[in-house]
Amino acid sequence: MKAQIIQDSIYEVRGERVMLDFDLAKLYSVETRIFNQAVKRNGQSFPKDFMFRLTAKEWKEISSSQIVMMDNLPKNRTGRYLPYAFTEHGVTMVASILKSPKARKMNIAIVRAFIALKRFANKNAAILHLVKELKDRIDEHDVQLSSIYDALENMLDEKEDEKVKKIGWEERERIGFKK
Repeated sequence: MKAQIIQDSIYEVRGERVMLDFDLAKLYSVETRIFNQAVKRNGQSFPKDFMFRLTAKEWKEISSSQIVMMDNLPKNRTGRYLPYAFTEHGVTMVASILKSPKARKMNIAIVRAFIALKRFANKNAAILHLVKELKDRIDEHDVQLSSIYDALENMLDEKEDEKVKKIGWEERERIGFKK
């Protein structure tokens, strides 16, 4: 399975990277209903920091910002169940309840995708730090350049004032003996 397909199924919710139940079911080649039943049978393995149900607002944000396969979703009393979200630890725990060879291979691929995302995020954090340093340095330079421009402008104004005074002195009407 291509890592990109898995990475495209990872969303940011509540400050956590998560995968949704129907995406996991699809990756493991089982129905979402059967996947969720297996999770419920092993509920003690999925504390709230491993798995949680999305709120309607969170689901709306994900489904409007991402292209989500809507036909995979089960129904609830209002017409749709809100999907379960599995954190990285929850995804790892899924491997303990799905024991087929395909499930184990898929779980390894999913864990590798999470690791790749962490590495990417860490690289981006370092780049963002460097950009911030550069921005601070440029802001400092802007202040210094502004001071230099002000000083040059003042010097030019003084020189212009001296010219005006000199021209005024040379063009003044002379008093005394005239040629």
